[in-house]
Amino acid sequence: MFGDMMGMMGKLKETQEKVKATKDRLNTVLLDEATSDGLLGVTITANRTIKNITIDDALMADKEQLEDYLVLTLNKAIERATNVNETELAAVAKEGMPNIPGMDSFFK
Repeated sequence: MFGDMMGMMGKLKETQEKVKATKDRLNTVLLDEATSDGLLGVTITANRTIKNITIDDALMADKEQLEDYLVLTLNKAIERATNVNETELAAVAKEGMPNIPGMDSFFK
């Protein structure tokens, strides 16, 4: 019994280390999102840190349009980053889980 418990504790520690390594790696995964006309672009990490915003000079004349573009593009970028983040972390967590019947449904 204690052998199983020690093995599970070791596996849990290993999984925690893999999750941390994955989070660190996701800081280097850059995702680009842009408006369909290319007037505004956003670069974001998979951990949802904005790294860069580019704004075409044409948008500078129309504050309301610029604000709309920023909201839409930032939300799309954050959604993409969140999807990558959650997919990567779920894969690591699932890999490290002990084989407990019925637990697969939590990772789908």
